[in-house]
Parts: sequence; structure tokens; C-alpha cells
Amino acid sequence: MARRAKGASEINAGSMADIAFLLLIFFLVTTTMDVDTGLARKLPPMPEEEIEQDDSQIKAKNIYVVLINSNNQLLVENEFLDISQLRAGAKAFINNNGRDPESSDNPQKAIISLQNDRGTSYETYIQVQNELAAAYRELRDASSMKKFGLMYSDLSKRQQKEVRKEYPQKISEAEPKNIGK
Repeated sequence: MARRAKGASEINAGSMADIAFLLLIFFLVTTTMDVDTGLARKLPPMPEEEIEQDDSQIKAKNIYVVLINSNNQLLVENEFLDISQLRAGAKAFINNNGRDPESSDNPQKAIISLQNDRGTSYETYIQVQNELAAAYRELRDASSMKKFGLMYSDLSKRQQKEVRKEYPQKISEAEPKNIGK
């Protein structure tokens, strides 16, 4: 009797697509994605009322100049300042209300101008941003406690808008350049 030559047996590939799909789902579900870190900043909303031509000129006394050099030193209003003193200085400037003729007229007109050197460390930049944001947060908290008896974060949207109108966060950031040492 003659024997038939056995050919290579076929592999059943019918469930191969199912297995590949399950592996794909498994890896998508178990993989972690790195989240970019940075500063959460929103652009300020457009002004609701028309700005008059006379108010369009910004007075120099309403600008709080903060410079960070490549050695991570702060130069605030032409004086060296420690980062730990920046919050108090910014609050005093913003909340001046015309008491000091060399400082801002009122919180609505106060602008903080921030510029850093290209060599400034990211940590210092973040610390300065945090201090400036904390100054506004503390002023808003104090105002909301005075008006509503609640912290700013606990207020309704309408109440928060009212406090933000009183203390608008105006931080102007210029492009980094070589400020010097």
C-alpha cells in the first residue's frame, strides 16, 4: 500500500484577529501616559465695556516691573528682592489705591510686568509665578471674606466674577531675553 505524503497542516487563523484585538486593548488600558507639566494660564476675557481713549494710556506708576536675571535673582522696581518678599510687595502694589503716589492708582489699573533672562532656571520662574498668583489669590480671599464671609474658591460664579472685577489678575510676560547678571 502506498502512503500519502503528509503536507504541512494549516494553522487555524480564524481567532488571530480576536487575540490581536484583545492584546491591543490590554496594552491601551495598562499603559500610562506622561502628562505635560506647566502653568495653567487662561487669557483674560475681552473687556465688556468699551475702554475710553483717555484711559488707554498706561501710567508707569501702574506697572510693577519684575525682572529675573540668569543668576535667578529678582530685580523688582530696580531693587534686588528675595522671592519670599515678592508676594508682600506685589500685594502692597496692587492694593495701594493711590496711597503711595509712586505706586498703582487702584487694583484695576495695576499691572505686573514679568520678564526673565534666557538663563533663568525653570524652578525660579515657577516660584515667581506662584508668588504672583498667590498675591492675587490672597487679595481675592480677603475681599471675598469681607464682602461675602466666604473664601474666594467657595463663592458662586457670579460672586467670583464680582471679586475678579475688583482684583483682575493682570500679569504681563515679555519674551525672555538676556537681561544680564
